[in-house]
Amino acid sequence: MLKKITTGAGILLLATLTACGSGSGDKDDKITMGFAQVGAESGWRTANTNSVQASAKTAGVELKFSDAQQKQENQIKAIRSYIQQKVDVIAFSPVVETGWDAVLMEAKRAGIPVILTDRAVDSKDTSLYKTFLGSDFVKEGEKAGEWLVANTTGPVNVVELQGTTGAAPAIDRRKGFQTKIASRPDIKVTASQSGDFTRAGGKQVMEALLRADPDIDVVYAHNDDMGLGAIEAIKAAGKTPGTDIKIITVDAIKAGMQALADGDINYIVECNPLLGDQLMDLAKKVVNGEQVPQRVITEETTFTTEQAKKALPQRQY
Repeated sequence: MLKKITTGAGILLLATLTACGSGSGDKDDKITMGFAQVGAESGWRTANTNSVQASAKTAGVELKFSDAQQKQENQIKAIRSYIQQKVDVIAFSPVVETGWDAVLMEAKRAGIPVILTDRAVDSKDTSLYKTFLGSDFVKEGEKAGEWLVANTTGPVNVVELQGTTGAAPAIDRRKGFQTKIASRPDIKVTASQSGDFTRAGGKQVMEALLRADPDIDVVYAHNDDMGLGAIEAIKAAGKTPGTDIKIITVDAIKAGMQALADGDINYIVECNPLLGDQLMDLAKKVVNGEQVPQRVITEETTFTTEQAKKALPQRQY
């Protein structure tokens, strides 16, 4: 475990050794990170986990990894375990936004810095974590809404497949989308239900929505997996996804991009899961006491069908 060095000379020596890649193999020279992942609910999440694990190995960071199976209580237990193990830094992607102050205060009192990845927390005390690394979910929702406004004429009935209730991306992608479609009173969100960011959830919710309302024009899914589940339900109902019902999703995983290239999805807003390298860089900085930005936002784009066809051969996730 990385020993805390309080003298300026000590910090300089540590930085020099790290930069030179001393490769001593001494365990005390390594940073130990406790990483509490949301789960494995989607292709995006799997790619995110793989990125973190691979980058930790490359960076020489000892990674203690846990899968919360989309349960906040499991993440809290994992974080408390990392505190007891006296890791050097804790990183996690919060299942939901609220309910973290107590455990994060425990980490702060133990002198262990915390990095939020992918999802933020709703806390008035921003000193409980060092930085947030991830996407601007509100902007993602805005991009989805902008495309819908520009590419439809009213009236338009939209059903929304929300992510996990209380999760930052579900809250913010809804907010951004609503902001942009407000300019078109003829666009109406007729139903909004959680599919929990899973393909099975998206399919189940879409099946119910199709039974309740035969006049759905557009599906706005908060991630690709729910959109892919919706495609299955739409096809089973005898309709053509992408034509009879337009579909907008967020993420741009390979399976979603293939559906976009095939015409089943009409538009995808990218959310990049490959955060591993940036996370390891931030971890080393906060452990060494360096100042880091409070928010580090990843660069992302959007895809149409033609753009997806061009991007697929080089797609990493």
